[in-house]
Amino acid sequence: MRLRRIAPWGTGALLAVAASAGYVSLLRRPEPRPVQTPVPMTADRIERGRYVYLLAGCDECHSKRDWTRFAGPVVPSHRAEGVEFPPEIGLPGRVVSGNITTDPVTGLGAWSDGEKIRAIRDGIGRDGRTLRPIMPYRRYRLMSDDDVYSLVAYLNTLSPLTHSTRQASLFPTIRLGAPPPMEKHVPEPNRADPAEYGGYLVMMAGCRGCHTAGSGNPFGRIPFAGGRLFHLAGGTVVSANITPEPYTGMGRWSEQDWLDRVYRYRAYAEGESPKVGPESLTVMPWLQLSRLRPDDLKAIFYYLRGQKPVYRLIDPHPVN
Repeated sequence: MRLRRIAPWGTGALLAVAASAGYVSLLRRPEPRPVQTPVPMTADRIERGRYVYLLAGCDECHSKRDWTRFAGPVVPSHRAEGVEFPPEIGLPGRVVSGNITTDPVTGLGAWSDGEKIRAIRDGIGRDGRTLRPIMPYRRYRLMSDDDVYSLVAYLNTLSPLTHSTRQASLFPTIRLGAPPPMEKHVPEPNRADPAEYGGYLVMMAGCRGCHTAGSGNPFGRIPFAGGRLFHLAGGTVVSANITPEPYTGMGRWSEQDWLDRVYRYRAYAEGESPKVGPESLTVMPWLQLSRLRPDDLKAIFYYLRGQKPVYRLIDPHPVN
C-alpha cells in the first residue's frame, strides 16, 4: 500500500479510535493483581522476546521512525521512548504512547515484571489507571504465557532513554468498560496446526485490525476484506483486501509469492533503507514482516487462505 505522505506513527496507532468513543461505562469491577514472580532473564527467553516484540509491532507505536525512508524504519537513538500521535488521525485529545525503555523515571525501569504483564494483557498502568484502548491489550490478552514473559524479559534489556510522555488522562482510575481481567493461564498455540498457529500470529500482528473496515464505514465491516480508512496528513489511505478472493484479494497468490513479496524488503530491514519519494511510503509493516521466520510467514498465509473470499475492489488512495 502506498501513500503520498505520512505522519510519524505506526499502523497500531489507528486500531482503537472507534473503541475510544464507547469506552466509558458506569460499571466498576475488581482489578487483577500483578504477578509477583520476576521473569527469568535467560538468553533463550530474551531472544524469543525480541521476536515477540517484532511480531507484536511494539515499535510501530512506541518508537520514533524515519518516514523519509521506505516503511519508516526506527530511529535507533529514539527506540521505544514513546511518541505523540498527530491530531489528524482523529484520536480524542492528546495521545502519547508510553516510554517502554528501562529508564526508572520516565520509562518502565521502576515497574515490576508483573506490572508490565498486567499492562500488556489487562490494560492497567502501574498507578491503576486504565490504559487507553489504543494500546491493543484486547488482543494481547490472548498472548501465551511464555510469549508475554519473553516480551517482558526483552523489554528489561532495552537501553534507558529519558523521555517523558505524560498526558492528561481521558479515563478515571476505576476500570471502565475494559475486558475482564485475565484469570487463567494462556497456553502456547499448537504449532503443528497451521490454522491455529497462523491465527495466533495474525492476532499478534494485528492484521485483522488494519484490514477490516471500521464501524460506519461505507465498505462494510468484513474481516480481512480491507477498506479501513487511514486519515493521514497527506490524504486518505485505504487498507487492502487480503481475503483469498482471486480478483480483488490474494486468491491468486501462491505461498512463494507471499514469501517473495515479504522478503524483498529484508535488505531495508537490515539497514539498507534508502531515501524514497512520497509515492513509495507505506503504512504496511513490511520491515517487521521481513524479519519473521519462513515457517511463521507460511502459517500466516495458510490462515489467510482459509478466510472467506470477499470480492471488494479497493482504491488505496481515493481522491478526497
